[in-house]
Amino acid sequence: MSAMFSKTRNRMTEEHYEKEIGRLRTALEEADAVVIGVGAGLSTSAGFTYAGERFRAHFSDFAAKYDFSDMYSGGFYPYETLEEYWAYWSRYIYINRYMDAPKPVYEKLLELVRDKDYFVLTTNVDHCFQKAGFDKKRLFYTQGDYGLFQCSEPCCQETYDNEELVCEMVQQQKDMRIPTELVPHCPYCGKLMTMNLRADNTFVQDEGWHQAAERYSNFLRTRDGLKTLYLELGVGYNTPGIIKYPFWQMTLKNHQNTYACLNYGQAECPNEIRSQAISINSDAGKRYFWCGICTYQRDRSRRETPDLCKGSIRRTYGGYRKTCRDRLYDLP
Repeated sequence: MSAMFSKTRNRMTEEHYEKEIGRLRTALEEADAVVIGVGAGLSTSAGFTYAGERFRAHFSDFAAKYDFSDMYSGGFYPYETLEEYWAYWSRYIYINRYMDAPKPVYEKLLELVRDKDYFVLTTNVDHCFQKAGFDKKRLFYTQGDYGLFQCSEPCCQETYDNEELVCEMVQQQKDMRIPTELVPHCPYCGKLMTMNLRADNTFVQDEGWHQAAERYSNFLRTRDGLKTLYLELGVGYNTPGIIKYPFWQMTLKNHQNTYACLNYGQAECPNEIRSQAISINSDAGKRYFWCGICTYQRDRSRRETPDLCKGSIRRTYGGYRKTCRDRLYDLP
């Protein structure tokens, strides 16, 4: 897929950074449509880190017993009992799916595109977009959702909301084990349940997944020929065929299109679309980045700062409700 492209990585001097930020602000303002592609890097910028202080705060007992130093390692550990396995994974799911991200990065992104004709394609499974208030009908989670269980076989193409059960596991676990009666089993065949995460060919693509895939395809089809911004945030090369390579190809297809890549340490673009590309080597968790691309008009001579960037971001939910598939929960 990438053989037709040769990549360029820009040196991010202060002058180049300001220039690229300005180009991105203009591209956002002028775009008829915005396709947003998001990878794990954006959630990392939002504070969803899997090692260090956050890991120690929630898994110090597992770390002390098994001597692993990050959540990923703990997720692959061969626990001797299902009770201990689900004690670990219920905590993992709870803090990475049901707790809010430490930094309001996704809320800031929504402020930028709220009034645009947008669609989000993401490989993330942490549900940050819906928690931030993005329209559920404009989201496609391609790789699954921490908030869903599926049959491990699987015996059917169905998924199940897990919030109630996960919270119960977290609350009732003792000595790093959950009660045996909380170990989840498929309601159809009785086999063990697992997370709805794309790891192999057992991944369940349920009706909701197919509906979201169709909405995304329809969005691309009906905006074909329009001036489109392909905004890529925190996407690396683990699964480039989902977001990165298609974004390059769709940008190349129409000279009016713009490809913008924000990725700390890995902001690259192909030479073939260099004139249509914006590359920003920056961390979306830093306030100065969002101050730069706010679509509000700023008087540079007076250095006025838009409300979005003053102090901490206001989390104004109004009547918005957090959706977990078809169930609704009022936000605090």
